[in-house]
Amino acid sequence: MSEINLKPLYEFCQVKVIDQYISLGTKTVNIVTKPDDRYNPICSRCHSVCASIHSYAERSIRDMNVFDFKTTVTCCYRKIRCMNCGIVVEDISLAEPGIRITKRLADYIVVLCHFMTITDVANHLSLGWSTVKDVHKQYLLDKFSNEDLGKPKILAVDEIAIRKGHNYLTVVINWETRRVLYVGKDRKTETLKKFYRLLTPEQRAGIEAVAMDMWTPFIKATQKCLPNASIVFDQFHVVKTFGKVIDKIRISEYARANEEERAVLKGSRYILLKNSENLLETEQARLQELLAVNKNISTALILKDQLKNLWAQKNTAKAERVLKDWCNLAVESGIKHLKPFVKMLKNHAYGILTHCKYRIHTSLLEGINNKIKVIKRKAYGFGDIEYFVLVIKEAFLCN
Repeated sequence: MSEINLKPLYEFCQVKVIDQYISLGTKTVNIVTKPDDRYNPICSRCHSVCASIHSYAERSIRDMNVFDFKTTVTCCYRKIRCMNCGIVVEDISLAEPGIRITKRLADYIVVLCHFMTITDVANHLSLGWSTVKDVHKQYLLDKFSNEDLGKPKILAVDEIAIRKGHNYLTVVINWETRRVLYVGKDRKTETLKKFYRLLTPEQRAGIEAVAMDMWTPFIKATQKCLPNASIVFDQFHVVKTFGKVIDKIRISEYARANEEERAVLKGSRYILLKNSENLLETEQARLQELLAVNKNISTALILKDQLKNLWAQKNTAKAERVLKDWCNLAVESGIKHLKPFVKMLKNHAYGILTHCKYRIHTSLLEGINNKIKVIKRKAYGFGDIEYFVLVIKEAFLCN
């Protein structure tokens, strides 16, 4: 029996330490407690004082280690007859009802989860993986139960793939504060509508602009729920879409090229998709060879550089002229693959031209999405989407 007295560790709880056992061989500590008669029983649900005792029970709960000794509390507690709740267990302040770890161990788990994976925390404390995950999840549920989304003026919306097979999460951020406001399953119209419904009429009215790609469900949800907000289409996604058009042109040109031209076109896909300023010296030489051998590909790359010029405009009227001229050049080129893209640009011109007023984009979300992928790789209960979403929100709460 150790001479170290552990009773002071429990002086603020409604229990009384009646015994303690320390085994040096197994490196374990066991504390035995009973209800402290100096306190009247308190209902664990409504927290009212109850004098009527129904019965007594006992259970073992894990506490924080004493040094590196695994510590267990054998806790006797009372079941009481509450006028409001019926027969319930008393609140002994040591642990939550039904939870087999102490409150201070739960608090310690939450701290560790900021820096370690669930598996690492579970191994460090000799606890079950699900126990650690449940404690952290409950902490996050409580933290975000009455979340204040503030008064955002500018939003950015994008999706992130969470696994193969078109499984997505929709991510919404406050563009000005970089805070993740919402993460929803799928990328449907209803997914984004759910977020907009979380906002009060005053919050919705205060949103001035939303940056997004040209994904129809996002457009429909925003136009329906935020009719007065401007939609701003991101340059990166528009140019990326045009990159797919260039690839179609490459495939078409390869199909009708002679043997000598095919030798030049073969394996050129990634060179054509790369921005010219990012090409290596050898790739620059290869690109010049491609441009010399095929007029249509050369035209498409010139149009790609001119397309980017749209987002350099600060005057809406001038941007509108640049867009109109670009569409005319694309049509006059006679390249059939450009016609659907021109039609798409005209249909979405309203969201391209608004960039002159709101110089916003979704590139911030690209960095956020990369961090979310890191969280996913750390296996933060990825099978539990609700928990995964909570961890994401906390990770960006202070950003």
